[in-house]
Amino acid sequence: MSGSGFPSLALVVALQVVHGSSRSLTLGGGAVAPPASAAGLCASGITIHGYQCQEFDVVTKDGYILSMQRIPEGRAGGGSNKQPVFIQHGVLVDGSAWLVNSPEQNLPLILADNGFDVWIANGRGTQFSRRHTSLSPANPEFWDWSWDELAAFDLPAVFDLIHGKTGKKVHYVGHSLVRNCFRYTSRNWAGTTTALASLSEGKLVDKLQSVALLSPVAHLTHITTALGVVLARSFLAEVGTLIGLAEFNPVSKPVADFRKALCARPGLHCYDFLTALTGPNCCLNVSTADLFLKNYPQSTSMKNLVHLSQMVRDGGLAKYNYEIASSNMMHYGDARPPVYNLSNIPHDVPMFLSYGGLDALADPKDVQLLLDSLKLHDVGKLTVQFVKDYAHMDFLMGVNAKDIVYTQVLSFFKNQH
Repeated sequence: MSGSGFPSLALVVALQVVHGSSRSLTLGGGAVAPPASAAGLCASGITIHGYQCQEFDVVTKDGYILSMQRIPEGRAGGGSNKQPVFIQHGVLVDGSAWLVNSPEQNLPLILADNGFDVWIANGRGTQFSRRHTSLSPANPEFWDWSWDELAAFDLPAVFDLIHGKTGKKVHYVGHSLVRNCFRYTSRNWAGTTTALASLSEGKLVDKLQSVALLSPVAHLTHITTALGVVLARSFLAEVGTLIGLAEFNPVSKPVADFRKALCARPGLHCYDFLTALTGPNCCLNVSTADLFLKNYPQSTSMKNLVHLSQMVRDGGLAKYNYEIASSNMMHYGDARPPVYNLSNIPHDVPMFLSYGGLDALADPKDVQLLLDSLKLHDVGKLTVQFVKDYAHMDFLMGVNAKDIVYTQVLSFFKNQH
């Protein structure tokens, strides 16, 4: 289901300052979407720490209703006219993935305490964003999307909302590509890939102040995770779609069976998926990691898994391959899916990239391929940080991420004013 199959929808936003009842969203023609979970992310993860928080809904052009949270100020309050920062999680988790550590160690709350107007995303299909203007999650068409649609529809809709509410250009933070979690694992990719794809096609640019990418993924040619390689090269995701799976719900029986089949492959050690998938993370608090794995994963689409597998097998960053020339012709006007040309990213966009030497997903050799695509970037507009001992999840949950990475992100953002 592509965006072209839907009539254009005006951006519709509903605001609820947390303290009150569950929200609803009024759509064109007087239709009212069902409310999101009454205990939203504001109540469950932000106001409990003494921060103000507001809940928003945004409708994408292809009809998905996304939940967003805004932290307008830090615990100390003070000031107005603050620069907005949008924080993007990966798939199969939601915005609460940024909040598993203490408030002093969580990037959104650190940004709020340092004078930024913070906005947190909850991607389509996650617990707070399982709504659509016409489709139910029980309908397979609800899950007919990959990260192409996240880049084409979700990010532009969110940027329109933030820019419309603040009148300011937006800083962007993303981690990796798309988060795919099995019961005992976490694989985090999408927060950087979707931004790179959107920017390469000229989206977001007029509303973007700067972009910070943590564990950036544009290539998966050199990933060292055996589980990821087996998943991609054995076409297991494609098999899932052939047997009728549209939603990849990791706690459902079909996906549990899917996971068992994967773990039965020779050479795979499923007792420690977090390390097996993301690399030997140096700096995770055990209790935090346990809490993270207890609360995740959440759903994504099987089509998304297929798209990620194509990236591993084919290399590079391209749109979804329908594998049938006539289908690709129908969608793209060509027998092959078009490639996202990262050299088209405007050379004057301020960018901060931070990557780790032990990352099994954003392998340093693949990050170097991304940097090669950015070699014509304007002098002084590209900042690169290499953290030798970091693996993939250290950037999200590392106990020392505040001191090693987040202080650099803060400095980078403050230097853009």
